[in-house]
Amino acid sequence: MSVQQQTDFVAASKEGYEFSSTYENFGDIHIRHFNVEKDSVVLHDWVNRDYAIFWGMQHYSIEQVKVEYAKLMTPDHYDVFVGMYKEEPVFIVERYHPQKDIIKDYYQAQQNDCGIHIIVAPRSENKIKNFTWYMFNTIMNFIFQNQQVHRILVEPDIRNKKMFAICQRVGFQLNAIVELPHKTAQLAFLTRQKHQQLKLVPQINKRSAMNTLDNAVSPQQSVAHIQSKLWVKVNTLLIKKAICEFSHELLIQPKIIEKLEDGWNRYLLKTDDSTIQYEFCAKPLALNHLWINEISIKKYQEAMTIQLDAILFIKEFRKQLGIKDNAMPVYLEEIISTLYGSAFKHIKGNPEAKDLVAADFQTIEQSMMEGHPGFVANNGRIGFDSSDYRSYAPEAGNSFSLIWLAGHKKNTVYAAIEDLPYDKLIQQELDQETILAFNTAIKNKGFDPDDYFFIPMHPWQWFNKLANIFSPEIAMGNLICLGYGPDQYLAQQSIRTLFNISNPHKLYTKTALSILNMGFMRGLPLYYLGTAPKMAVWLEKLLYSDPYIQETGFRMLGEIGSISYVNPYFEEFGPHNDYNKMLASLWRESPMSAIEKEQQPMTMAAFLHIDHHGEAFLPKIIDTSGLSISDWLRNYLKAYLSPLLHCFYHFDLVFMPHGENIIMVLEDHIPVKVLLKDITEEACILSPDVELPEHLKRMYAPVPEDVKLLSIFTDVFDGFFRFMSHVLVEHAEYTEEKFWKLVAENIWDYQDRYPEKKAKFEQYDLFASDFHLSCLNRLQLNNNKQMIDLDDPVALLQFAGRLQNPIATFKKEESTSQV
Repeated sequence: MSVQQQTDFVAASKEGYEFSSTYENFGDIHIRHFNVEKDSVVLHDWVNRDYAIFWGMQHYSIEQVKVEYAKLMTPDHYDVFVGMYKEEPVFIVERYHPQKDIIKDYYQAQQNDCGIHIIVAPRSENKIKNFTWYMFNTIMNFIFQNQQVHRILVEPDIRNKKMFAICQRVGFQLNAIVELPHKTAQLAFLTRQKHQQLKLVPQINKRSAMNTLDNAVSPQQSVAHIQSKLWVKVNTLLIKKAICEFSHELLIQPKIIEKLEDGWNRYLLKTDDSTIQYEFCAKPLALNHLWINEISIKKYQEAMTIQLDAILFIKEFRKQLGIKDNAMPVYLEEIISTLYGSAFKHIKGNPEAKDLVAADFQTIEQSMMEGHPGFVANNGRIGFDSSDYRSYAPEAGNSFSLIWLAGHKKNTVYAAIEDLPYDKLIQQELDQETILAFNTAIKNKGFDPDDYFFIPMHPWQWFNKLANIFSPEIAMGNLICLGYGPDQYLAQQSIRTLFNISNPHKLYTKTALSILNMGFMRGLPLYYLGTAPKMAVWLEKLLYSDPYIQETGFRMLGEIGSISYVNPYFEEFGPHNDYNKMLASLWRESPMSAIEKEQQPMTMAAFLHIDHHGEAFLPKIIDTSGLSISDWLRNYLKAYLSPLLHCFYHFDLVFMPHGENIIMVLEDHIPVKVLLKDITEEACILSPDVELPEHLKRMYAPVPEDVKLLSIFTDVFDGFFRFMSHVLVEHAEYTEEKFWKLVAENIWDYQDRYPEKKAKFEQYDLFASDFHLSCLNRLQLNNNKQMIDLDDPVALLQFAGRLQNPIATFKKEESTSQV
């Protein structure tokens, strides 16, 4: 049964109702013709509100509104209607024929198209759930009552994310971005067929909760999620994380002042100021990790309780953290930005953990609450303003189009795998109509398209960096802005890696994005991009013919093409100069090309996800699999840890396999294999004996012997398993001992499989009693603009003591260590 029962009729007069829809448990929505004298007064109030900025009539007088609408309704092809609910106007819809409108010059308008513009009433204090959906659904029913209409067109201002969100929710498909005389608009279409399909669904069509919040279209909306109680909550959570991670890295040292039951303790934490201290309750877990009860965190100043403030917390521990004066303001900005993002994530309406179990890849990707589990300031994005945040941050879930440029071949470098020449890649990524339009744009500038390469770029990068810094190249015709491409993309957790939602099997696109985030300006250097495709081919030949790699299903998402524009004004300043990394993009295989129909991909970071209600995702997906926790973990470890062990021991090859870099593939909610991404800058060969092609010599990293195994100890044990084990302890009552014993069993199985490597297992002993503590936050606190030297990744590593190895107790008797 449909959610609505609908009655259609045409009134005898202009004042009568033209259309009505009745909804169970909601009531009637009626549509009538617009009355210029009466309705212009109401509309005048609406269009002068902040939310109606895109309507383009702010500061109009009532008389100006009357004149404008009398003019609009004069042509036969244009009419205006008012939606009524409980005898109050709730929306105005303009209906027109696109073939008789200026919009016909910007797309191939069809006889059966109908264009509409919609403005809704200001938000009521008595908010009704799904009210906007009822209004929009009624409008679509009204337009489609005309059997001649086969397709509805909307063309909102590209900045109007609120309108895109509701339009997509009722079934519109985003299309081309066009430059109209008065705005940059995005076309979107709803077909009669699609509308009829959605009407058969026996519930309100709930689009993924990602896009349900407004874009920052007014000063007030940009801070709508900054609310007092929520601000206290996110500050408390960040202080909890800061205490855990800073004490883990031995930057601060909480002291036990009282032992409690079941291994819990009460701790005292002294700040740099002798009058300020913190107390909290926590349970120590493996790897010097504290399970902290955030409710117990108290701040005292001379015995008085003080409200928790994460920004002040950083300042109060400034000396202990060792933050230099020149670094402190930027670090505080990253902390504040992290709080800002956390508040947004808590209030935006993510699916709950239980609902994510069956969610699609992108819904899970956009629902992550935490970001990097180890970094305290992990959400800096310095360079984004509040509107950029709503538009481009992965958690905002707003799709956008890429801007395409044409770079003259004398300054542009294209590199790809052998069977992917430039023309083939472009024909895969762009349709013929778009290619023709781009080539025409180049010709209209007086240049030959054959002299140029197309370059996709993040829109933020174009507007904030390239249009200005590369203006000399634009002036000389070496760089031409072609405009927006037709496909829509979603930012992944890594921000600058973009997933094509219009065509999910098309390639990932990773673009330079000159924002400061977690210790780096996020550019893309030609130094790496030029060899990325060759590295992909070499690694595939190295690994994919190996029987054990085949058995585990391990696969890399190949970075198969890249394009870089070299700015001649900055070329002399070296490959790692930020200005030499501003205009470049990388094409990477899509995970959708590497999975079967019945398989479910998700970021491995999801296994650490705690939703806004405090519920953990990992136990939910294990429960759904039907396996015990132990059996599920055995499958997970075989898919994730086993191939990493083999790469290390068999190939002297290491990656950066943290949660965001791994896409876990599941069948029936059980892990079956992993897909690894971000290989170009992070894959390293540790042995000088491995024969590398000349063009890949940079892959060799001369790492000290006692640091090599940190690729497992730090990146896997400390960087992921530490947090995963905690989730299972806290949310599934699954003991640490069971978890780490399964890790040990996985390693035993691997070592038993290859007894001929016994000497290497002993040389690099995973069962050693302890290992170096390599510290991420110390890196960021030391230099929050470039944490490590990309040419010598070990040189700037920050070590602080040693961690007790949680699997050392499971060492077999016959195994001996030489470490």
